[in-house]
Amino acid sequence: MADLTIYFGDNLPILQALPSASVDMIYIDPPFNTGKAQRRTQIATVRDEHGDRTGFAGKRYRTVPLATREYADEFDDYLAFLHPRLTEAYRLLRPTGSLFFHIDYREVHYCKVMLDTLFGRDSFLNEIIWAYDYGARTKTRWPAKHDNILWYAVDPEHYQFDLDECDRIPYMAPGLVGPEKAARGKTPTDTWWHTIVSPNGREKTGYPTQKPRGIIDRLVKVHSRPGDLLLDFFAGSGTLGESALALGRRCTLVDSSEEAMRVMAKRFGAAEVDWVGWSP
Repeated sequence: MADLTIYFGDNLPILQALPSASVDMIYIDPPFNTGKAQRRTQIATVRDEHGDRTGFAGKRYRTVPLATREYADEFDDYLAFLHPRLTEAYRLLRPTGSLFFHIDYREVHYCKVMLDTLFGRDSFLNEIIWAYDYGARTKTRWPAKHDNILWYAVDPEHYQFDLDECDRIPYMAPGLVGPEKAARGKTPTDTWWHTIVSPNGREKTGYPTQKPRGIIDRLVKVHSRPGDLLLDFFAGSGTLGESALALGRRCTLVDSSEEAMRVMAKRFGAAEVDWVGWSP
């Protein structure tokens, strides 16, 4: 069996068919219920002295739109949609397993209450704030420039957390800690500053909800071991799968979008993948 399995279809019956206590870590980035269509346009830049962008050394570039991808992000009853899927997620996790639930400010408080009910309040260990600084800034309120990642462990006394595997970040005042500590850096807190996926960077797939590898890699390194089985049942562009393969883990991905399947087929073209319900 390949280290990466990708299912195409409604995630609820797929989750219900998977064996209990079989997954070491779940990361999901479900739709945020923004109430509007989410649209992203992938671009490239080419040298053009009359272009619309200025680059290094004052050289001019022209923006070339490549593709626009869109999905609807609206549910009449968001929690009713999520509840049976998160119930299955709890069943699927091993006794030492963890769930990471990625959401934003609109629904995080409702979702936390639901997850407290499913996992138990003692199983809530952290709310990780992913802060970024990109995009438009409203002038009518403080601009929302963060996402929330809720961490729940099945057993709050026994879970995977290997801080030695975590990437380190620079000290803000390196002169105050000495050269040795400054060179080593420090471990992050529950607030993670990290750029979004660059609109024209190499990591970009063009999928609207793609999250950066830096965020996902940190979760995978610290909260799972090589050989562990990871699961993302709102897979989108498949970032968890790419991280898992790069870091020696196994992974199961699920999505009901044909566009997501096409993006993942391109992304994992050189990898051995078990496709279930869809053919690349």
